[in-house]
Amino acid sequence: MGDYKKFETRKRNPDPKTAVLLVIDMQNYFSSMGKPILPNINTTIGLCRSVSVPVIFTRHCHKSPSDYGMLGEWWNNDLIIDGTMEAELMPELGRKGGDKVVEKNTYSAFRGTGLEEYLVDRGIKEVIITGVMTNLCCETTAREAFVRGFRVFFSSDATATSTRELHEATLKNMAYGFAYLVDCKRLKDGFSVQKVN
Repeated sequence: MGDYKKFETRKRNPDPKTAVLLVIDMQNYFSSMGKPILPNINTTIGLCRSVSVPVIFTRHCHKSPSDYGMLGEWWNNDLIIDGTMEAELMPELGRKGGDKVVEKNTYSAFRGTGLEEYLVDRGIKEVIITGVMTNLCCETTAREAFVRGFRVFFSSDATATSTRELHEATLKNMAYGFAYLVDCKRLKDGFSVQKVN
């Protein structure tokens, strides 16, 4: 995590008994951003599985212009259309058959997806955010999780976006008011402590 420690206002480790890992939009459409963090994503997935933290993947896709919302206007209708190769999750991800996949059509994984109810029903109180893009879907999902009462952990090395500047801007804002920053090493150390107790 290195230089991101300077953004931190507080520290904490996730509680494996009440946490879930969200892997946001690691789809072929975003492969230029996603591929460089794939090793860290898969490491994070492995660490979470080792302490029985459930893993949920999100997939951003649009089925028709009726679900484009503001994204159509903002991105000149250059959107991820369901049923295309671009909409599929990257095959290199450490996915298992039983992993839940949540489909979404806006930046937030909570908006109109039933995710909040799903987590509440299972006693989940914490979310660990990984994936792409740091400053759009990851950040919006993290903010929504926070305002809905979930404790948020945001990965600095298993999230990515188009520029370092945008990535750092999100980490700064997350650490200031919404989330505890984590990375692969911190999760590994934190979960090791949990295993001992």
